[in-house]
Amino acid sequence: MINRLFFGLIITFIFAGCTIQAQKISVAAASDLKFALDSIISVYQKQHPSEKIQVTYGSSGKFFEQIQYNAPFDLYFSADVDYPKKLKEKGLTISDVKTYGIGRIVIWSKKIDPNKEKMNSLLNPKLNKISIANPDHAPYGEKAKESMQYYKIYDQVKSKFVYGENISQTAQFVQLGAADIGIVALSLALSPTMQKAGGKYYVIPQESHKPLEQGYVILKQAKNNQNALKFYNFIASPAAIAILTHFGFTQKTTIF
Repeated sequence: MINRLFFGLIITFIFAGCTIQAQKISVAAASDLKFALDSIISVYQKQHPSEKIQVTYGSSGKFFEQIQYNAPFDLYFSADVDYPKKLKEKGLTISDVKTYGIGRIVIWSKKIDPNKEKMNSLLNPKLNKISIANPDHAPYGEKAKESMQYYKIYDQVKSKFVYGENISQTAQFVQLGAADIGIVALSLALSPTMQKAGGKYYVIPQESHKPLEQGYVILKQAKNNQNALKFYNFIASPAAIAILTHFGFTQKTTIF
C-alpha cells in the first residue's frame, strides 16, 4: 500500500513538472519590436529549448483594448508605457510595469536622401504619398504627428498621408513602394529587411515630440504560468538589453 502511494505521488510530480514545461507563453507586442524581440526569443530559447513563445505583433492601442476584454495574452509589450500602466491600475496585471527602452522615429525613403532636407523632405513636391502609422491608436503615429506639428508642416502634408494600422505596416508601405516616404521606427529602419531594401533614413530630433517610452508587463492570465515570469525577467538581462540597444532602443530602466 505504501509503495503504491509513493509511486502515485511520483507520477503526480512528474506530470506536474511536464505541465509547467509545456506551458506556452503568449505575447502581444508592439510591431516596432518585431526584429528585436524575435532575436531575444531566439537567444532565450537556446537556453530554454522546451519552452514555446508565441508572439502576435500589432498596434499597442488595439492590444490595450483587446486585453481589457480578456484577450488570451500572458505578456504585453507596448510602444507606449502608459498602456500597461493603465492596465495595472485596472487590476489586469500581476507584475510591475518595466520599461524596455525609448524608441526613436525616422524619416525613411528609397526615392530621396532625407538627411539633405531633414523634416522638409516631407515637403518635396515630387513625393505624392507619405506613410505614417495611424495616430489614433499607434504611438509611433502619434509621435510622428507631434513632430510634424512642432516643425509646422503637418497641415501642408496631411493630404498625402497613407495610414498604416501599426508601425510595421507603415514601414512596409514605404519599403514596397506604396508610399514615397514615411515616418517609421528606428528599430525597423535598422532591421535587415529595410537595410536590404536600400533606403536612407534621417533620425527626427527627440525634442519635437514626447518621449516614446515603452514598457512591458505580465498580464493577469499568466498568474499560474512560471515560464511567463522567467521570460519577463529575461528582458532585463544583459543579453536582451544588448539586442534592444542594437535595434536603437535607448535604455532607461524604470519600474512602475
